[in-house]
Amino acid sequence: MRAFALCGLFFLIATVSFAQKTKADTVIIKTDTATLSSQRVEKIESYASRFDPRKALLFSAIMPGAGQLYNKKYWKMPLVYGGFTITTVVVVFWDDQHRKYRNELFGVLNSGGTGLSASGLNTDQLRRAIDISRRQRDFFILLSGVWYLLQMVDAHVDAHLKEFQLNPKLQVKWEPHLENTMMLGRQAGFSLTFRF
Repeated sequence: MRAFALCGLFFLIATVSFAQKTKADTVIIKTDTATLSSQRVEKIESYASRFDPRKALLFSAIMPGAGQLYNKKYWKMPLVYGGFTITTVVVVFWDDQHRKYRNELFGVLNSGGTGLSASGLNTDQLRRAIDISRRQRDFFILLSGVWYLLQMVDAHVDAHLKEFQLNPKLQVKWEPHLENTMMLGRQAGFSLTFRF
């Protein structure tokens, strides 16, 4: 019981002693020769506050690549539009294949279903070709949606990474690694070394 009361007393003393208020608007800098006092506090705009991650995400959601443009990563714009161009070209190709095989299947079925199509395929092969082309088309449509989400995430993360300052002495190297242990014997390999 005494230990509990003693802990309560220490807690009470600690909270009372830290309940002091200081003046936040006065800055005093002591040097060897003079004391400076100022009544206003100047806010310094940091480099990070100019890039809002939410704004970059919104810009990328509205128009793909606009978030990268907002973050001043101009070299990423061709990558974003290149990804959309490639997926669009592949979707159009598989959609054309799907329509072609479907029209050939309808032509074979209308003629009695026993002949071959213009591509030289029978009805079972045409149905399989239709399924494959539809699956590929749908897969690349889904991949285009994933690419859209990735470019949004890239713009958001890139705006967040603007806050960090890099150490100019930071080095990352691959170095050979030799180790001799009693249990495993000699071992050789590579190690990734970080130096600060």
